[in-house]
Amino acid sequence: MPTYDLYARNPGDSRWQVPATGAARFSWEYDNGRDRLLALYQKGKDKQWDGQKRIDWDLEVDPYDPLGTPEEAMTLYGTPHWAKMTDRDKGELRRHFASWQFSQFLHGEQGAMVCAARIVESVPDLDAKFYSATQTMDEARHAEIYGRFLHEKIGMLYPINDNLQSLLGDTLRDSRWDMPYLGMQVLIEGLALAAFGMIRDTTNKPLPKQILAYVMQDEARHVAFGRMALRDYYRQLTDAELREREEFVIEGCYLMRDRLRGVEVLENFGIPRAEADELSERSEFLQLFRQLLFSRIVPCVKDIGLWGKRLQQAYVDMGVFEMGDSNLDQLMAQDEEIAEKLDAERFGAEERERVAEVEEAIEEGQRLTG
Repeated sequence: MPTYDLYARNPGDSRWQVPATGAARFSWEYDNGRDRLLALYQKGKDKQWDGQKRIDWDLEVDPYDPLGTPEEAMTLYGTPHWAKMTDRDKGELRRHFASWQFSQFLHGEQGAMVCAARIVESVPDLDAKFYSATQTMDEARHAEIYGRFLHEKIGMLYPINDNLQSLLGDTLRDSRWDMPYLGMQVLIEGLALAAFGMIRDTTNKPLPKQILAYVMQDEARHVAFGRMALRDYYRQLTDAELREREEFVIEGCYLMRDRLRGVEVLENFGIPRAEADELSERSEFLQLFRQLLFSRIVPCVKDIGLWGKRLQQAYVDMGVFEMGDSNLDQLMAQDEEIAEKLDAERFGAEERERVAEVEEAIEEGQRLTG
């Protein structure tokens, strides 16, 4: 079925064109690169995988409870609207919220794919071009997987959120080569990682857990790449140039914080926009969710050298300043370990089943010939 037939709201024009600016840069130095970045490139090659094969698409998903979302986590829980809803209505609400969340993941991954390709084009160093090429493939795989999950398992999509689209457009329109790194690798990818992790660690549904764990294994490398490249480059910038990038981060963080309300879903259930905004703002679960979503962004921003007074104050105002002391390397290592453990459990069980079948066939053959 065409994707347009599955949208819960009219997404508008089927194509969004962002005018490109900036230069395409070539490098004729082919035998010189940063060892740590070339090592990450090698890891990016070694860790490529096929979303058709690594994920168990035969797992059933209840579209009316795809993530096992508890009632207390629903924005309308405890309101007069919730009291009037039937069990069927609540299931439909869960379906819409899951569709909205994974649709933003899908649109974000397409944006990441385009930004990674832009980095290949514009970054001056060949080692960074090499790694960005592997990331472009990663992001294509992620978009493929999220698109398949939405089409086949939920049967509904939502258009890209206005704030996500605004930040993505600002990132792509900027002519400076480091801005796709900053906008995508640090802000959008950092926030997506935290969102993926919260769902991965709380869902009791095996298929979305698989998808999120494997995607996060890739994204851990992507954020590491952005940190390496920007940390090196930002050491060379003037204070004025650093302040310009901090202003971009501040604006982007406010956009991303305001993105995570899901008011489009509530509007589809007949709730006026102003009331939907108020309900989302008052939701204790969403307040915690929005705060925890900056657990990957704040330490990364601090690590790459953007930590001026105005940026620090913005994080104080958002209530996330203390996250600057989080151990980002430890979080990324955990993302890798969770995916590897999931593989070991899944494919170890399959291997044991195959061994048991072979042993059973051997015993049967011996019995017949004995």
